[in-house]
Amino acid sequence: MAMLVHPWDAPASDAAWQAWLADHDFGQLAVNGLPGEPPHIQPTHFVYDADAGPRGRVLLHLARPNPLWAALDADPDVVLSVVDDYVFVPGPWGAAVDAPPEHGVPTSFYAAVQLRCTAHVVDDPAEKAALLNRQVGHFQPDGGSAATAVGEAPFGRLLSGIRGLSLEVVDVQAKFKYAHHKPLEVQDRIATNLKERGGPRDEAALAHQLRGRLTG
Repeated sequence: MAMLVHPWDAPASDAAWQAWLADHDFGQLAVNGLPGEPPHIQPTHFVYDADAGPRGRVLLHLARPNPLWAALDADPDVVLSVVDDYVFVPGPWGAAVDAPPEHGVPTSFYAAVQLRCTAHVVDDPAEKAALLNRQVGHFQPDGGSAATAVGEAPFGRLLSGIRGLSLEVVDVQAKFKYAHHKPLEVQDRIATNLKERGGPRDEAALAHQLRGRLTG
């Protein structure tokens, strides 16, 4: 796992990336392929438990026919990548104070957390049921679905069709790339333009930029 993280893009503390990850529960699970094969990349919902172990753990489940299981059995070292709050920043927005706007370099803003994990497969029916109930409790906190129980309707019969994964987090890389190394005048210009543009993720990007300026 390797991601370029400049000092000004790094979170101020573990609490910063954990707080961001608490509001994100969909990512891409990367599993090393078998010899001669490319990596497996699986989009998936997940639940992150920050209180389980020094760096937390991730719970998810996948269909039993998923082709990644053989590769996972051969190498349980995986990475879960989560990226959001990304926007394109036009060159003129970030141009140096003493430079013409057209000399500004376009760039990307984004938040990213990569969790390197040791994967533990969950095949015991009762443990799978507990994992599923934990996930449903996260995604449907107000209820609306019956609990999963071994041998009981309506979901007990479906347990054989899935396998659970408990991912023990062993290392973390986090990056919040929002021009916190730029002069305040340039940051102000970018912030004004983000607010005026009002694109789908501009509000979140603006919040990151202002937060970093206050704490960085």
